[in-house]
Amino acid sequence: MVSGRSYLQRPIPLAIIILVAVVIHGPLLLMELPATTSYDANLHIFFGSHYAQHWFDPWNEKWFAGFSQTTYPPLTHQWIALLSHAVGLTEGFMLVQLIAVVLLAVGTWRFARLWVDDRAASLAALLSVFAGTVSFLVYSAGQLPTTLSAPLYLLALPYFYQWSRSASWRSLLKGLVLGLAAASAHHVTLLFGSVLFAVPVLWLAVSDARTEGRSSAAVLSRAFVFVVLTVAGVGVVLLPYWIAIIRHPIEQMPIPHGSRLNYLVSLIHGVNYFVIPYGAMILAIPFIVIRGASIPRLRILLIAFWITFLLGLGGTTPLPRLIFGRAFEILTYERFTLWATLLALPIVGLLVEDVLDRFRDVGAFAVATASVLTLALAVGWTNWSPFHTTGGLNVDSVVSFLNRDGHDQYRYLTLGFGNALSKVSTYSTANSVDGEYNSARLLPEMTRFGAAQLTSAKFFGAAGMDSLRAMLQHANRYGLKFIFVHDTFYNPLLVFAGWRQIETYESGAITAWSKDDVPPARKIPSDSVPAPWEGLLWGTLPIGTSILAILFALLLPEKTSAPGELLTMPSYDRERVFANEVHS
Repeated sequence: MVSGRSYLQRPIPLAIIILVAVVIHGPLLLMELPATTSYDANLHIFFGSHYAQHWFDPWNEKWFAGFSQTTYPPLTHQWIALLSHAVGLTEGFMLVQLIAVVLLAVGTWRFARLWVDDRAASLAALLSVFAGTVSFLVYSAGQLPTTLSAPLYLLALPYFYQWSRSASWRSLLKGLVLGLAAASAHHVTLLFGSVLFAVPVLWLAVSDARTEGRSSAAVLSRAFVFVVLTVAGVGVVLLPYWIAIIRHPIEQMPIPHGSRLNYLVSLIHGVNYFVIPYGAMILAIPFIVIRGASIPRLRILLIAFWITFLLGLGGTTPLPRLIFGRAFEILTYERFTLWATLLALPIVGLLVEDVLDRFRDVGAFAVATASVLTLALAVGWTNWSPFHTTGGLNVDSVVSFLNRDGHDQYRYLTLGFGNALSKVSTYSTANSVDGEYNSARLLPEMTRFGAAQLTSAKFFGAAGMDSLRAMLQHANRYGLKFIFVHDTFYNPLLVFAGWRQIETYESGAITAWSKDDVPPARKIPSDSVPAPWEGLLWGTLPIGTSILAILFALLLPEKTSAPGELLTMPSYDRERVFANEVHS
């Protein structure tokens, strides 16, 4: 009887896991930690600020002399925009991020229940709250779309499994809507992550159907229907995105990124992208391989984990370059580390289950200590890392300057601001020739050089400085009149190019520079401006998928034959069969 078990031998209630997620990550997000410590949080807040003011117009004049936000799926940014009207932009971002963390725990629980018993699945879900990859992406990388799209896919997969096995129309509807919502949150997860997760689940559905004496062909045909409907739905929901990509495919010079390096050669990047995200899970890798290989049910999951794990190593192995070809130079690989973690967690849940059965309270203390240290290391790395961000820079004086005396009639540039550029762009009314979203760049002064932001030009060596010089030479063409400098390295270049210092802020930490003969900025003609009907689709369909998913969750509750028994589980005695596999 379950009631006779020790608390260490019972599954952890999902409500407790959700509560732990809120208690752990809620205070960190309440302190708005990602806004000052992560690379991309301010970028996503900036995107959200545009939707807050121009919901049906994805053309944004504030960066690159104009760019289309249809080049990035909008769901997370639209929810930030909606919530910003009630709580503010930064707070809206933090709330959406907290929801993503909670959904990740729920999604891990649902996904793990496909593979292991309820107790191991609940342990896997609890471990996801402390996972270093999650904390790394939230507090160091600031990749909200990745951390929201992943749990939406995890939530969709059990419905994909159930539809494929038993033709449940309720599961088909829920799975499709969740899949479309996940695609509306992040395109890279759609193109790569969904395949890495869906293939093992399809294999599992076929295997379980065979165990029950059902037709494998029927399972595959229903899975094909699900995939076709999903592809068609994604094609419609993200139609403006596909139009933007077809119109302007990414052909710019490759931009260096640390996740593409060989971690055995660049040890500090190995620490940043491998040791910090995985944390104590590194110790579990041998167990993951051994246990995953020894249990037939888990072998396909192990294969998916191992492929994703190798892809997450970036340039350390030749596999990513062989698989992705030229796209290797465009992708970043920290998100593969997150997916590898999620694929491994069901097997890690078995390890923790064994530790608790063998060592009881001592084992529970050891697992808890390892989990807390993994989380603490990832959060603490935001201070110890040599890759510091400038998100905490006070830019109020710069914003005030741009918003007064007609200064917003001209374009501006920041140097040495790093990701604080997004903060300036969010709250000022002026436009810039720079920006933080590399895929949206169309200005030739930027695409012809292998550098990212002009504000960080010196970190890209000769390519960065050549790009900056080209932009300064064409200042009059773009109406570029003001430059704000937070790094004196750039001062000699500005003096030589004919700029003069006009003001100082923050006790001299920031200086403002101007060029006298620059005319007011004018709109730069572009063939990438979305049509009005694209803006209408963009403002309705992506956000509509998430609202529909919420309505389905409320109006189409899952049928259960017993308390806590999920419809998506196999109809046979799953725990008994799995136990036989484990001990055979």
